[in-house]
Amino acid sequence: MTDRSHHAPAYTPAFSRNDQSLIARWWWTIDRGLLGAACLLIFIGVALSFASSPAAINATEAITDPFYYSWRMMVFSGAGLVAMLVISVFSPKGVRRLAVLALGCSILVMMALPFIGDEVKGAARWINLGPFSLQPSEFAKPALIVFASWMFAETQKGQGVPGVSIAFGVWALTVGLLLIQPDIGQTLLITTIFMAVFFMAGVPLKWMAGIATVAMAGLVSLYFTFGHMRDRLSRFLSPESTDTHQIDRASEAIRAGGLVGRGVGEGMMKRYVPDLHTDFIYSVAAEEFGLMLSLVIIALYGFIVLRGLGKAMRLNDPFEQTAAAGLFLLIGLQASINIAVNLNLIPTKGMTLPFVSYGGSSMLAMGLTMGLALALTRKRPGAYEPGAHLRRGVV
Repeated sequence: MTDRSHHAPAYTPAFSRNDQSLIARWWWTIDRGLLGAACLLIFIGVALSFASSPAAINATEAITDPFYYSWRMMVFSGAGLVAMLVISVFSPKGVRRLAVLALGCSILVMMALPFIGDEVKGAARWINLGPFSLQPSEFAKPALIVFASWMFAETQKGQGVPGVSIAFGVWALTVGLLLIQPDIGQTLLITTIFMAVFFMAGVPLKWMAGIATVAMAGLVSLYFTFGHMRDRLSRFLSPESTDTHQIDRASEAIRAGGLVGRGVGEGMMKRYVPDLHTDFIYSVAAEEFGLMLSLVIIALYGFIVLRGLGKAMRLNDPFEQTAAAGLFLLIGLQASINIAVNLNLIPTKGMTLPFVSYGGSSMLAMGLTMGLALALTRKRPGAYEPGAHLRRGVV
């Protein structure tokens, strides 16, 4: 009997470690676990768009194709994926330059929104580009995180750069433009992550106590200034006294899904949930695929945040460390807010589920966010050193 084991073809990796091409170096230095988790979330988002698009079309007479949103979601997802992959190749210097460019463009467009923006539900947050509407605040979030981390790191060097003042000035400008729209949810999200980055940069605790006091005063001011914020909080605290149709239907959808869901395309509540393909896509997933998919989605976000923070804290450079950690926190906090709204744990915010919700601006911005984070956490020479997370500077 002939032994054929010697003739079996040997496994050949896609890229050799000795290959010095750009793609090969990228492949061996990128965190493939984080990349895979993000791609899986994008795939889930596209799949859920096919489950939600026909129901979302029902209220739109001008659209006849039941999978209109699904085809657009595939285009947005492809663009977001390409953006993530391309940006993940950047060096830290390239990350800083891209962040400054994105932040500057976002601020300029937000300045123009009161004059050229499209008003939807009382808020002018989008600029109409024909077949595509752009929401500049989505791109301002990751860009501001990277820029602020850079400024805080420059302050740590002690070379006279007023990084803290510059960072807080740009944050104040960004927040002011968001409040003009108005967009309270994005304001609170950006402020929370900005303060987290400031804390991770090594700010003394007494500063944080003062900032927390000012933040609480600002939150109270927002409550008395913006009527829609008071209305949302009132509906959340006293649901029996007002119309809570949207969140009630979303809650019913989640309960109806049970452990394994009703089945693909069998969801009923999605027909009665406004914005189900955007803000409430999680409820669609829970009804049709049950608790199992819901937990998978949560686990993927948890994996991205925990693994990302772990890698960020081991980085040697203060800028790379705080910027990467801030970007991963942004993804995790935005996902937590969206899921908490769907579960009726907090008032509605109108915030998308990263990589999963329908929306061109959201998908492209998440591609930018994850691409920047992957670029900063790549295994470059000298990027990771034992005990790097213990050497902290003080702003």
